[in-house]
Amino acid sequence: QVRLVESGGGLVQAGGSLRLSCAASGRSFTAYAMGWFRQAPGKEREFVAGISWSGSTTAYADSVKGRFTISRDNAKNTVYLQMNSLKPEDTALYYCAMSGSAYYINPTNVDSWGQGTQVTVSS
Repeated sequence: QVRLVESGGGLVQAGGSLRLSCAASGRSFTAYAMGWFRQAPGKEREFVAGISWSGSTTAYADSVKGRFTISRDNAKNTVYLQMNSLKPEDTALYYCAMSGSAYYINPTNVDSWGQGTQVTVSS
């Protein structure tokens, strides 16, 4: 059984940056696509970014394109989300997720979820 542990969340002013990390254990990390999702209060959980098993393919929600960057280090079993130019509307609980596919991730093919890390952006 896979375990995903997020870290790096916190409180930041608008325009600032944060880097989220997600450490995976218990399953072959290198075989699966990974992703980040977020859920703001009163809203549905939404896709933020995804990365293929090799890191060669990435995908982003339109709302974060050009500001967020997803990456992975397969030697460390860790996936990252670098978030720049943060906005108050980025405030949410951010979840790391592991796909059942090697190549892509979306809400319907997530196999495992982390517990989430809170990101709060003040105006």
